[in-house]
Amino acid sequence: MKNKTLAAWLAFVGGPVGLHRFYLHGLADLPGWLLPIPTALGIYGVERVQQFGQDDHYSWVLIPLLGLTIAGCALRAILFALMAPDAWNARYNPTAPLDAAAGETRWLTVGAIVLSLLVGTSVLMASLAFGFQRYFEYQIEEARKISQ
Repeated sequence: MKNKTLAAWLAFVGGPVGLHRFYLHGLADLPGWLLPIPTALGIYGVERVQQFGQDDHYSWVLIPLLGLTIAGCALRAILFALMAPDAWNARYNPTAPLDAAAGETRWLTVGAIVLSLLVGTSVLMASLAFGFQRYFEYQIEEARKISQ
């Protein structure tokens, strides 16, 4: 029996490394194994900022990968938590009755929705702001080089 609340929390907390995919689809799930790649690249971008400063051109490409991965996993957690119990059980517990307890929405499920919405939107906006700010500053620097 795949529990909807556990899947939502795994998507929120361990989503960037694919824990929710492994829980729902097993260890043979290819997207679950590919999900840590943008997470690792984003963490590498954060390390580049710490090492080389904010003027590093690769970091403003890599850091939004981490933000988009975290935001995408938060969205997946919200979608899991808002799924109707009968739809959840039909999809992830096909041998169980449609009104099985594993698909019910509980207070912990609502907590996963609230935290996913809060953290997901914050991370998404921060990573987009960082990436676009660095991109436009880079464009201004290049325009100054051309004009001189």
